[in-house]
Amino acid sequence: MKKVGLYFGTFNPIHIGHLVIANHMVEFSDLDEVWFIITPQSPFKTKLSLLDNNHRYQMVFEAVQDYPKLKPSKIEFDLPQPNYTINTLLYLEEQYGAEYGFSLIMGEDNLKSFHKWKNYEAILEHYSIYVYPRISDGKAENRFEGHSKIMKVDAPIMEISSTFIRNEHKKGKNIKPLLPAPVWKYMDEMNFYR
Repeated sequence: MKKVGLYFGTFNPIHIGHLVIANHMVEFSDLDEVWFIITPQSPFKTKLSLLDNNHRYQMVFEAVQDYPKLKPSKIEFDLPQPNYTINTLLYLEEQYGAEYGFSLIMGEDNLKSFHKWKNYEAILEHYSIYVYPRISDGKAENRFEGHSKIMKVDAPIMEISSTFIRNEHKKGKNIKPLLPAPVWKYMDEMNFYR
């Protein structure tokens, strides 16, 4: 059974920080693959600057072409919205449960609000969570410290955000080094975030 880490996000746009973390997870943990689960709309975010689902999928597709262990996924596009992680996990189990074992990938800053997620207890009961470090204003809550299903992975700290990229691009700043080359090319050709 293949071990697959699910990396959820809007990827608006995907940037080198996302790639570094995902690649680190497949190379330096027991995960066989990482699937980028492109989220149509997060229950915690507004949709104001969110590009169309298919454009964000295309950028993730372009970004991972040279990384055979990284895969783009549009699995959430057809699920009822707003969607929650638990629904996606149940759907994936139903579709692929015999072939794959699924885990979540999240930044340690997300542990602060993980207890607010829908059915977080069920997620913790049935799925492992791989946590990568983030720089944050405060120390992450110890609510899940030492939990047997939570593995901290000593991945590089990547403090690049899609919001920063969008905002600075709109101001005319050169953000090209923060994006995989094919993502920059697609974004520039489509005139996104200007």
